[in-house]
Amino acid sequence: MASARQYSGGANGNRSLERGIEILRAFRPGVDTLGNGEIAERTGLPRSTVSRLTKTLVDFGMLDEVRTERTYRLAAAVLSLGHAVRMGSPVLKVLGPLMRAESTRRRLNVGLATADRTMMVYLESVRYNPRPTLRSIVAGQQVPMELTSLGRAYLAGIPDAARDTLLAQFRRRNAAATKALIAEVQKSIRAVRRDGYCAVSWQPGVLAVATPIVLEGLPIYALNMSLQDIEPTEALGREIGEYLMVFAARCEDELSGPRDGATDLHSPRSQTTLRREAPI
Repeated sequence: MASARQYSGGANGNRSLERGIEILRAFRPGVDTLGNGEIAERTGLPRSTVSRLTKTLVDFGMLDEVRTERTYRLAAAVLSLGHAVRMGSPVLKVLGPLMRAESTRRRLNVGLATADRTMMVYLESVRYNPRPTLRSIVAGQQVPMELTSLGRAYLAGIPDAARDTLLAQFRRRNAAATKALIAEVQKSIRAVRRDGYCAVSWQPGVLAVATPIVLEGLPIYALNMSLQDIEPTEALGREIGEYLMVFAARCEDELSGPRDGATDLHSPRSQTTLRREAPI
């Protein structure tokens, strides 16, 4: 349930706008429609407020009303906003082509994400796999921050106070956020500080390696490379980590413009390829 602080309004905020956004956020993957009661439960808003705001959102094309069920679903206008984000992002315009080329070159999955509260949302996901049925991760999909390489790399890149706040939220929202899990998160953060990246295998047969992208004037991103249908090992994590660090340096150079001391992309390290007999 949402806290009252999120809807405080005040001189620098608009309470109705905040509440309307929370209503849109109540719709998540796997949920087709929601009624006013369900929305009220998910947002912590009074049902009367939800009823008034859902009508407004319908009037302005952000929700579709399913009158036979007395429920609502997200309207096409919401999808168009996501498309506008992707097409208008200067970061994706620069990194998208690089990620696609790197995925083909290394025969790896390559992803770029940033934070949405306590989740990581993919801005781009290039899946290197000749079997389309396995290309299950798409732009806009969210993954848990505390469980994934992307999330842990992001945590390593943000200020200490912001990280402490998020760790506290993990403990509150998830019974699985035990001391052992938090210890694993902190171990990954130390790995980023030591090696520049962290390796995480939070799903069977999948190894993902991520690093933060921190540049002045931009949000903090996390860039990862991953393999699936493999046996995760420390050696493989180090190998992918080397590729990732070279690629991340190139991405940062492209985003920040030419500068002295840029990574030599023709170095022996940058020319190595994954030692795999066949693509995944």
